[in-house]
Amino acid sequence: QVQLVENGGGLVQPGGSLRLSCAASGSISSISAMGWYRQAPGKQRELVATITTDGMSSHATSMKERFTISRDNAKNTVYLQMNSLIPEDTAVYYCKANDRSRNIYWGQGTQVTVSS
Repeated sequence: QVQLVENGGGLVQPGGSLRLSCAASGSISSISAMGWYRQAPGKQRELVATITTDGMSSHATSMKERFTISRDNAKNTVYLQMNSLIPEDTAVYYCKANDRSRNIYWGQGTQVTVSS
């Protein structure tokens, strides 16, 4: 089992920045990849970015210029740096982990609101 706890959400003005964090615990060694997804009101959950245990990352095309995923293996933590935020980025951001047995784990989500 893997547990995920997100932090770092909040209210930010357009053009501002936030850094989300996702701390993993439990069966850490079983994790093969982690990622960030988001879900805006009335919309489907969408992929933001993923990163493997080797550090290979991938970002959604529409966000790759502004968002960066990274990881600190020593802290078992994945980060999402979000810059130049716009109101359309308002959503609940979820951390996801995949393990080598193809199990999927989700965090509880953290709200990001971009508004003046």
